[in-house]
Amino acid sequence: MICIIDYEVGNIGSIKNMIKKIGYECIVSREHEIIKNADKLLLPGVGSFDFAMRKLEEFDLIDILNTEVLIKKKPILGICLGMQLMTKGSDEGEKKGLAWIDGYTNLFRVDKLKIPHMGWNLVNIEKKHFLSDDLFDENRFYFVHSYHVQCNNKEDILFSTEYGLKFVSGFAKDNIYGVQFHPEKSHKFGKKLFENFCSKGIKNVKA
Repeated sequence: MICIIDYEVGNIGSIKNMIKKIGYECIVSREHEIIKNADKLLLPGVGSFDFAMRKLEEFDLIDILNTEVLIKKKPILGICLGMQLMTKGSDEGEKKGLAWIDGYTNLFRVDKLKIPHMGWNLVNIEKKHFLSDDLFDENRFYFVHSYHVQCNNKEDILFSTEYGLKFVSGFAKDNIYGVQFHPEKSHKFGKKLFENFCSKGIKNVKA
């Protein structure tokens, strides 16, 4: 079972529908026991960095997530702002991030391009990983963001994208994964990425 973390920040409905469409059991919750019993976790996110971190604190989720992710090594996928929260901090706010990844979230500083970076863009695969298995020759995903992640360890970079500069659009370190784009809005490309995330170690309920 996959638990989508409900901290009142994120495009939860669309993610839940996509997971169920590909045949996996999922639940939206912030209950500690459900998080503990889940096989995998999804951390969505839309909005501002500090607001999201305050919500994680408000719902007493940081300690339980640290235990499940860092100690029990439970797989987790962060989406958009959820990915950024896994870094040490952001130009957008003053609060510290979860610091699961050695990296920081920077404001886009590009000339003559609109910010936020919004719409479809190509995603390049930077390393072999089960999340990128059987993706397409040209992978197009949907983005909406004004900030981007910088990884200090190049080996953590899974995907990259060009928008005035080359930025990290996905990372993977041990059991911790993040994508800057919205797979739930990315049609066949997002469907395949979710299938890759869900399929390892979990039985498809429709199989």
